[in-house]
Amino acid sequence: MSNKTYHHAVQIYYEDTDHSGVVYHPNFLKYFERAREHVIDSQVLNKLWNEQGIGFAVYKANMIFQDGVEFAEVCDIRTHFEIEGKYKTVWRQEVWRPNAVRPAVIGDIEMVCLDKNKQLQPLPLAIINLLNKV
Repeated sequence: MSNKTYHHAVQIYYEDTDHSGVVYHPNFLKYFERAREHVIDSQVLNKLWNEQGIGFAVYKANMIFQDGVEFAEVCDIRTHFEIEGKYKTVWRQEVWRPNAVRPAVIGDIEMVCLDKNKQLQPLPLAIINLLNKV
C-alpha cells in the first residue's frame, strides 16, 4: 500500500442512518467511492471516460464493521492504495470517527479498469502516472 494517507471528511446526515441513528452499512461504499474520486480527481475520470471510453468498476469489496457511526458526526475517510498488476488497483479505506482509537469501518476495495463494452483493459498510463505522483 502507498505510504501516503489521503483524508476526506464526510458529514453523516440523518438520511444516511437507519431508525437508530447509525449509518446504514451500504452507505460506507458511497463514502469510500467519494474518497477515491478525490484521490484521482473527478475531472480526470470524466475525461478518461469521454475521450477513451475507459472507466473503473468494483471487482471485490471486503468490509469489516468495528463500531457504529452515528448521525451528525464528521468522519475522516483515510485512503491508501496500490497498483496491483496490469488491470487492477487495490484500496484500503478506513472510516474514523472523531477522537477514535481505531477505525469504525475498514474496507478493502479492488477496482478493475473496463471499457464501455465492460471488457477488461490495462490501466491507462495517465492513471498510473497520476497515482504514482499522488
